[in-house]
Amino acid sequence: MRTDDFPDVRKLPLFSGIGESGFATLMKGAYLQTFPAHVQLITEGERADFLFVMVEGCVELYAAWAGRETTIDMVGPNGTFILAAVLKDATHLMSGRTADKSRILMIPAQHVRDAFESDDTFARAIVVELACCFRGMVRSQKNLKLRSGVERLAACLLRLHRKQASAGALSLPHDKRTIAALLGMTPENLSRAFGTLRPYGVTVNGATVTLSDIAALEKLAKPTPLIDDETV
Repeated sequence: MRTDDFPDVRKLPLFSGIGESGFATLMKGAYLQTFPAHVQLITEGERADFLFVMVEGCVELYAAWAGRETTIDMVGPNGTFILAAVLKDATHLMSGRTADKSRILMIPAQHVRDAFESDDTFARAIVVELACCFRGMVRSQKNLKLRSGVERLAACLLRLHRKQASAGALSLPHDKRTIAALLGMTPENLSRAFGTLRPYGVTVNGATVTLSDIAALEKLAKPTPLIDDETV
């Protein structure tokens, strides 16, 4: 990786406080690379050779079994993936491919483990990152197990409404197949759920969704920070 890329990498939360020697260890053999959309980065079952840190773009993490495939997560800027597998020197439990043109930092797994052992600041940053990932997983499980499909979709639309600060119309961040998988639904069930939400002021036109009755949608979804607030 070019040294003139180091300042941009330093701005990433995972590396902002690490010491110079630890940072040098991490960057030795690291790559900051731009990938087009639909490039396979990792395959489940293979050993984790690199830690991936998103700088720009989006990566889809997915899994397959018995001829079925589902999206597990979508990782955007500042996010990491396969961190646990890197620390455990284990195999990937998920596959990953770029959803959009993406700029990604790739750090050799052994260098991550070495810096984790030698740099306390980096080790704390790793623990915080893993804690955030774990809490995100808990929120996702609560959403899947405590809400119906229609309630999950309603809550998702409310989160997008807040995130995009939309006056009423919002843009779906992914295609409907991906959104359905993230919500634990089939595309057909997602389509029916959108239909169920029409009396609650939800209309769909392609990737644009208009919310004309936020209060009714909130009454249905019952949003709570213990599920819906990513900062908690």
